Amino acid sequence: MLPYINTPFEYAGSLTGASVDELKLIFSFLLSYPLAGLLKRIPDAKPYQKNLFIITVSLFYLVGLFDLWGGVRTIFISSFGAYVIASYVDGPFMPWIGFVFLMGHMSINHIYRQFANAPDKVDITGAQMVLVMKLTGFCWNVYDGRLRQEDLADFQKERALLNLPSLLDFAGYVLFFPSLFAGPSFDFVDYRRWIETTMFDVPPGTDPKTAPRTRKQRKIPRSGTPATMKAVFGLIWIFLFLKFSAWYNTNLVVGNEYMDYGFLRRIWILEMLGFSTRMKYYGVWYLTEGACILTGLGYKGIDPKSGRVQWSRLENVNPWGIETAQNTRAYLENWNKNTNNWLRNYMYLRVTPKGKKPGFRASLATFATSALWHGFYPGYYLSFVLAAFLQTVAKNFRRHVRPFFLTSDGQRPTKYKIYYDILSYLVTQAAFCFTTAPFVLLSLPSSLLVWSRVYFYTVLGTAASMAFFASPGKPWLIKQLNARSKAAKMDQQQRQQAQQQQQPPPRQPLSRESTAEEPIMGGGLPSDPGKELENAVQEIKEEVEAMRQKGVNVGMPTGQDMKAAVENKLGKKL
Repeated sequence: MLPYINTPFEYAGSLTGASVDELKLIFSFLLSYPLAGLLKRIPDAKPYQKNLFIITVSLFYLVGLFDLWGGVRTIFISSFGAYVIASYVDGPFMPWIGFVFLMGHMSINHIYRQFANAPDKVDITGAQMVLVMKLTGFCWNVYDGRLRQEDLADFQKERALLNLPSLLDFAGYVLFFPSLFAGPSFDFVDYRRWIETTMFDVPPGTDPKTAPRTRKQRKIPRSGTPATMKAVFGLIWIFLFLKFSAWYNTNLVVGNEYMDYGFLRRIWILEMLGFSTRMKYYGVWYLTEGACILTGLGYKGIDPKSGRVQWSRLENVNPWGIETAQNTRAYLENWNKNTNNWLRNYMYLRVTPKGKKPGFRASLATFATSALWHGFYPGYYLSFVLAAFLQTVAKNFRRHVRPFFLTSDGQRPTKYKIYYDILSYLVTQAAFCFTTAPFVLLSLPSSLLVWSRVYFYTVLGTAASMAFFASPGKPWLIKQLNARSKAAKMDQQQRQQAQQQQQPPPRQPLSRESTAEEPIMGGGLPSDPGKELENAVQEIKEEVEAMRQKGVNVGMPTGQDMKAAVENKLGKKL
């Protein structure tokens, strides 16, 4: 650690109540912005200089700012081990060997941190958690590069590494300083495309007027404005966290004062405890994402609809999506997005045999990986287990209850849908503030104490819901939905038939004798059948008279003969 580096942070800590390490961590996030600006100005033709700059800054953070010599050793062991495994181990077990090695190494540090029990201290586990995501993905990318292209999905083809990167590029990827301590995580192919600037190639045929603006000879588009916006909102979230955490914290919910409030007020306090905790992550992830955007790594191309540059490649959280979530899926999809992507792409889909859909084994493996990745505090496992059951219950409600509030075709909401939306929002938020409380409290006694103080309402509600959907209630709902759908189809068919009957019959082509003033009616009959019959009889008389003049002795047909002659003229039966 640099001499006297702690002095300004000790003074700031005495004013704000934050720990020295927490303030230094925020300082490192803010310092990454001017350093990212310098990194962006290194010539595109000299990627090795960018790598060296990245490595130097990260070593300053680890050693000069936090005195984490042991952290440097940890990062070296994990990175060098993953690189060697990817280089020398062949066959389908290579990525799994890398996964076990990396997770096992991180588990040692998790256990050490848990026994040290110093939550205000910054250690290497946060950076190692990000590193594990990057390196396990790296092993899979190398493995995919050894397979035939026709055996790969589009996602695998895009990220497959046909050749191992140089040690300098690999070190730059591992130590990318804007995301060193808190993420976001990304695959090596993104880093390689960034450092080679191929990420910023403009598609052929792009109008120069809509192409991203750049400075001088750089290919990296201007990113100062979106990066600044992320920084501003990140600081706002951090400020709000400092204010709200003074009012809503773990001491409040485990203390005796908590029981002085009514049941609904206790639930509200749990909600605010979760909200204040989330604000810390919102702030941290916004700050780190903004620094990544400033370097250009957050670039995601041009929106084909608006023509604007997108900077959402490394977006890790959507606060609005979480705070307004009406169901479990929306809540989880907007939280820690890059970790969710890592779990899906490098665990959930990888344990599924080719040609089969992911099932229980894939879900179990993903749950276990997520739990181990976070550490060994009992609170994590309480939250994850309950969240897994919540997902199952939420799916059942969405499939078997929500359709009652939509039109029978499922395309439009009914007038009662607003009430379902409000209720589902309140239930989702109340369920998750209960479920995530152990994630904040960490210890088993504290978690169970707080849950008991609100009478285990989410556990009981989840159990009751699962019991209902395991009972005849679920088939009854399905039967009602089917009957509703069948009745709607019958009504639709009846309406269509009624409309067809009300519509005039299709117009027929005009006959030789008809004109536009004599429209043809149904069945091919003219508008005046008597007139047509009279004309046919007149024609027969004229033909008989003509034959008599030629000396042929014929008489005028009568009775059945006349009827047959008329029918022959008309071409139809009378």
